[in-house]
Amino acid sequence: MNRNLGKIKLLVLTTALTGSVFAGNPERAGQAGASQLLMNPYGRSSGWAGAGQARSRGIESQFLNIAGTAFTKRTEVNFSRTNWLVGSGIFMNAFGLTQHVGETGAIGFGVVAINAGKIEKTTEVQPEGGLGTFSPSFYNISLSYAKGFSDNIYGGINFKIISEQISDLSARGVAIDAGIQYHTGKMDQIHFGISLKNVGPKMFYKGDGLTAQTSVKSTSAFNGFEYDYTISNRSAGFELPALINIGGAYDFYVTKDTSGWLKTHRVTFAANFTSNSFTNDNYLFGLEYSWKDILMIRGGLYTEKYIFKKGNEDLKAQRMTAFTGPTAGATVEIPFGEKKSTFGVDYSYRFTNPFGGVHTFGFRINL
Repeated sequence: MNRNLGKIKLLVLTTALTGSVFAGNPERAGQAGASQLLMNPYGRSSGWAGAGQARSRGIESQFLNIAGTAFTKRTEVNFSRTNWLVGSGIFMNAFGLTQHVGETGAIGFGVVAINAGKIEKTTEVQPEGGLGTFSPSFYNISLSYAKGFSDNIYGGINFKIISEQISDLSARGVAIDAGIQYHTGKMDQIHFGISLKNVGPKMFYKGDGLTAQTSVKSTSAFNGFEYDYTISNRSAGFELPALINIGGAYDFYVTKDTSGWLKTHRVTFAANFTSNSFTNDNYLFGLEYSWKDILMIRGGLYTEKYIFKKGNEDLKAQRMTAFTGPTAGATVEIPFGEKKSTFGVDYSYRFTNPFGGVHTFGFRINL
């Protein structure tokens, strides 16, 4: 049972972290690595399937659209914990901080760490294990800057360091994200956004894990000998899962008085198209209700090719994601203090098959 669980963890980490390893472009299927870059670690944005990148705000924008970090008023701190594909034993922790600088700018720092637990070691000689365990680790470290260029246009850039390693093997890489948001309308209720993510050079694995020891024996009757030597192998490079997000959102305000529409009750519809380099393209839809920005309830729908196919077993077998479509989430954000600081708690659930879904809990403080 432990060996099977270890195999499941390795499979999830290497192929199903994003729910997909094959691309919409068959010629590039399965060629990307660093799939953890596609895993959303935040509870607020994942609750409506990541559809709200055109309207994202604060540190979560480091994942969706970096331009949204420019809306940081003073200081924002966020921590999230995700139980990824319940039953796989994989957990994800995220910490982020954004700080307002200058008149319209903001800098951000974020760390995402993935813990896959302990996996039993096996070799060709001992395929049943009994050699102890190892723990893969994955880290993404981000440093960002965003700025408001006018009352309507915001842009930003994010630099990422990517690390994947076990005890005797590791890979390091860098990537860049960039994004723009445009907000317009009488009450800034119309939102458009576009972001480019995970653009960087190829990554390579290095370390003692790529070496192997062997021996050579001479069969000469006059000069028999044996000596050991080490073979060092080189790993093939792998590309990063680059993508483009294009989306929009619209805020509906459902109450008004003699002075006009009030922002007490807000309903926002959002949609996003994700063009992936190595996976199927995604169509994301989300709906959020907000009461005074204190209580927010949201739902979403994640879609891609073959995800809803039924009846035809050949088409059902072509589903390349563990996600089955629906998502849901909620936020409670309580104001406090003279500076109108807030403390918020976020939760989201993403439905999957197999495994028991994805749970994300988080909290944030806006000082």
